[in-house]
Amino acid sequence: MNVFHRAGAVLLCLSFLSLSGLAQQTAQQEAASTPAPVQQLVLDVVVNARHDKSNKPVAGLHSQDFVVLDNKKPQKFLSFAAVGGDAPQPNPPAEIILLVDEVNVGFDRVAYEREQVRKYAQRDGGKLPHPVSLAFFTDGGTELAHGSTQDGNALLAAFDQHVARLRMLRRSEGFYGAVDRSTLSLSTLNTIASSEAGKKGRKLLIWISPGWAYLSGPNVDLTSKDQNYIFNNIIAISDALRRARITLYSIDPLGVSDAGSLRVTYYQEFLKPILKPTQVDFGDLALQVIATQTGGLALNSSNDISSQIARCVQDADAYYTITLEPPIADHRDEFHSIEVKIETPGYVARTRNGYYGQP
Repeated sequence: MNVFHRAGAVLLCLSFLSLSGLAQQTAQQEAASTPAPVQQLVLDVVVNARHDKSNKPVAGLHSQDFVVLDNKKPQKFLSFAAVGGDAPQPNPPAEIILLVDEVNVGFDRVAYEREQVRKYAQRDGGKLPHPVSLAFFTDGGTELAHGSTQDGNALLAAFDQHVARLRMLRRSEGFYGAVDRSTLSLSTLNTIASSEAGKKGRKLLIWISPGWAYLSGPNVDLTSKDQNYIFNNIIAISDALRRARITLYSIDPLGVSDAGSLRVTYYQEFLKPILKPTQVDFGDLALQVIATQTGGLALNSSNDISSQIARCVQDADAYYTITLEPPIADHRDEFHSIEVKIETPGYVARTRNGYYGQP
């Protein structure tokens, strides 16, 4: 029995089919994409010792160790829960979703991705530290596993049911091929967020991919309509991932062959918060940018994908869930920056960088 189901494409309001002017959306589509006001803000916070090279998350902290700033103003906690250390695991436990990207990677590298996922599943005799489910991103859509497991052998059995598909995009090369892959990638991210939104608990989505094209540069001109649609999608993706409690991680499977190149650090140019449409660029929707903004990691320059997966997964070993009642926004799509400070010196906190409030 096939444990995968094909998720239907959930299209974002942004269409990359034209850069001179994006296709006009219907009023119904625009209304459906309007985010609802944020009633409660749930933050999953990972704390690390600043100089600990193992990057092991710190357990054993208490609510009084944390200060959360919303637009630089301290906030009261509605609730606080510690996970890991002496604290019990939550119910349901944090779930790991491993996504193998077969669209943004050459076929030979996809085979290496799959080999490394198998290697991770066989660590510690196949006993996984947290429940893991699989997802495959192909030209034909997104395949999501039914259920998750801590049995690495069971995970491999499900893994073997999937057959990698050759990339079949009509414009697989050049600029328009990049446009197609970007469109599919963003639709897949939204598909997964929509699928996970109805499930309780925290999710760590580990996307094994070099990412999609930035579609940015001196030769790309955006009209005001283009800027509005990009801005709407930035808000929609941020809102969808927040509501689903997804922390996104990216692992670049190109490894050392890409180490030191401009491409692996270029995403840092787009990490600033976007406050209004005139500030946008296509690069603001890059995989590594979104991952960093959710409090996840953008890992690259290593051929040991298995160890990089383990590096991401350990963020579920110990973390802190803080619930806040956010202030009422003064206007639609008002960006609120979030900063978490630790009172104990030498510790640094990582969580999503903000959210878009609605009146």
